[in-house]
Amino acid sequence: MRTIPVYPARPIPPAGMAQSLLKGRGTAWALAHRFSKDERQACDDGWGSLDQAVSEAPLPPATRVLEEQVKTILAGNDSPDIGFDLSINPYRGCEHGCIYCYARPTHSYLNLSPGLDFETRIIAKTNAAQRLREAFSARSYSPMLLNIGSATDAYQPAERKLGITRQVIKVCSEFRHPFSLITKSAGVERDIDLIAPMAAQRLAAVYVSITTLDPALARVMEPRAASPERRLQTIRKLAAAGIPVGVSVSPVIPFLNEPELERILAAAAQAGASSAFSIVIRLPWEVNPLFQQWLQQHFPDRAARVMARIREMRGGADNSSQFGARMTGSGIWAQLLRQRFHKAADRLGLARARVELDLTQFHSARRQAAVASAQASLF
Repeated sequence: MRTIPVYPARPIPPAGMAQSLLKGRGTAWALAHRFSKDERQACDDGWGSLDQAVSEAPLPPATRVLEEQVKTILAGNDSPDIGFDLSINPYRGCEHGCIYCYARPTHSYLNLSPGLDFETRIIAKTNAAQRLREAFSARSYSPMLLNIGSATDAYQPAERKLGITRQVIKVCSEFRHPFSLITKSAGVERDIDLIAPMAAQRLAAVYVSITTLDPALARVMEPRAASPERRLQTIRKLAAAGIPVGVSVSPVIPFLNEPELERILAAAAQAGASSAFSIVIRLPWEVNPLFQQWLQQHFPDRAARVMARIREMRGGADNSSQFGARMTGSGIWAQLLRQRFHKAADRLGLARARVELDLTQFHSARRQAAVASAQASLF
């Protein structure tokens, strides 16, 4: 078993450094996590080192992929506002660097920063397929709605080399266990050969996240994810292969991508999407200061307006964890957003219910053995 070195969260940079930009990264801020025991503050030691630190451009940090042998791979879900029962995330952290990602705070449990570490310290669950096969083979297991990539993208750059997600899908295919997956990566096209046959038997569906059609906005909001046009191309290829494709216009951020809501839905429908859903931006834990710092950095002219509107949809707070409202927001502006979404979805034929996957086809290991034995007795 390979052990994973745990790196302490980097100190909070000086104010000037916190405003710096790192090409290809959502944030340059190695924000200390909420479990940190120490609080660090930069100070001038009289030798000019603080001025030098502020003036020098930081070196772009390289991505490090650390391997982990996990004990379990299936995570249960009992949230009433999430449409699946189990989830698989082959990776912790995500190199896409989406500034709004609600999964950023999970890096705190690894004693890593939800800021820069989340994008540059990726944990790969290399034995995910083995653990999934063991779970499916257990006598006590009953098939449930399963989603792949609900927290961090299962097709982020590390997947090109490691292929953990592909191995997981192979196990699902072997056991005929239905699954859905959500991604903003064109990498899913590699696995069409596995997904399409399952989709034809109501065992698979894919959802592609498109947050904006503006490539300039996409570059600063989700710097290492596929471009908007590339994601539309992915929808076309998946739909052409007979795979049910939905589009996620999430998160909706007031005054940033919110004006594009109808245009995104129209582009997705034209590309072949058959359903759609949308979630209002959430700012849990460390995501809140990271997002607000990013807003001031990239959109200082409208940062105050954006946060004011978010608070109007969150009962006056920056974030709400209340079931139901946490996904949609509350108040008049949230209602108007929902009305816009539903009207556009109805007009474009995207208001269909999500594909109902067939749980009855699941083959347990005992069933597989019985079938194999019965077939062998025929010869």
